[in-house]
Order: sequence, then structure tokens, then C-alpha cells
Amino acid sequence: GTHGGGVHLEMTGQNVAECTGGARMITDADFKDRYHTVCDPRLNAEQSIDLAFLLADLLKAERTVKARPLPVAAGL
Repeated sequence: GTHGGGVHLEMTGQNVAECTGGARMITDADFKDRYHTVCDPRLNAEQSIDLAFLLADLLKAERTVKARPLPVAAGL
């Protein structure tokens, strides 16, 4: 497998509904009133925070799995 070296997201502090999901469970039906971009869809502020915590948890779990105690040198 590969390991991603970074994450790029489009986000805004505005109350938009351009990506589904998040704590408020934005659905496709919400797009008609709050889809404001003519370019890449953006995460709203709440979705951005949710995703930041999710990524932090995933990175922490990966680091915990990979962390192994150093072998003790023979004779020391």
C-alpha cells in the first residue's frame, strides 16, 4: 500500500451545503438552498472540524499500530 503525504480540502466558514455528511447529516436535498459554489464543492465549518478529528483519530491509530518497542541490545 501507499501512504498519503497530505490532505487537500476545499472549505469555508459559510453555512453551505455542498458536500453530504457530517454531524448535521447534510443530504442531496439540502443542496437546492445552500449550494453556492461554481467550482469545487466545499466543506462547511462543522464538516471541516468533523473531518479534522476523524483524520487525527486515524493517524493516531496508525501510529499506535506501527509503534513497537525498540529491541534490547544483547549484553547491555
